[in-house]
Amino acid sequence: MKASAIEFRLRMPINIAIVVIGFYAPWTGAWGLGRRIPLLEWLPLQLSRLDLLSFAVATRAVIAVAALIAAIGAVLRIWGSAWLGPATVLHPQMKAGAVLADGPYRYVRNPLYLGVWCVIAALGFLMPPTGALFTMVLLTVFLLRLTLGEEAFLATQIGEPYQAYLRAVPRFIPRLREAPPPTGRRPHWFRAVLSELTPIGVFLALAFLTWSYDYRVMAKAIVVGFGIGLVGRALVLGSRQEPSPSQ
Repeated sequence: MKASAIEFRLRMPINIAIVVIGFYAPWTGAWGLGRRIPLLEWLPLQLSRLDLLSFAVATRAVIAVAALIAAIGAVLRIWGSAWLGPATVLHPQMKAGAVLADGPYRYVRNPLYLGVWCVIAALGFLMPPTGALFTMVLLTVFLLRLTLGEEAFLATQIGEPYQAYLRAVPRFIPRLREAPPPTGRRPHWFRAVLSELTPIGVFLALAFLTWSYDYRVMAKAIVVGFGIGLVGRALVLGSRQEPSPSQ
């Protein structure tokens, strides 16, 4: 069930491939499964048909939910990257150091994967319904495999201190009470923001461009944001490398 080292190294291209297939949803044309209408329009239509909300109210509510999910994803990515260190986050190989129990890692072990899940879930609102379902199921399985692979690696490399951390902090569902004491590590906020420009761009596109319902403009904005995010990551990787604690 756990991911291999190759999957970890290729985690970004794999995530991108999952998203691209979700947007394209080739089965809607080849086999006639589902409709190509974006989830952002399909969901309000279903809510109005069930007489739960009027179409106008449902539309605004769905857009707000999509933007909120994107915002949560961006915050988790920046917060987690700031404390773990962007160079460690972007490293192609699993790295082990001292156990990190600062920032979001005091409450949940995998804030970065939760952030990825939220950002792509927000993008799912721009996909056909079946594409969004495909994307989220496949993404959830892949992120779980990555998590299990990292846990096995860190448990082998660090041993009992990491085992104690596993017992103290939940894997995916944050727990605010009984959090372990912080280790005193300093966050790298500027570098974290620079390395996470893509989720910021997704949030901005969903929060400010969805109201126009011009999906071409939204798609272009997201692609441009992704390109800017790659430049930001390149700048981070080209700068000084910080120490690498474990997650």
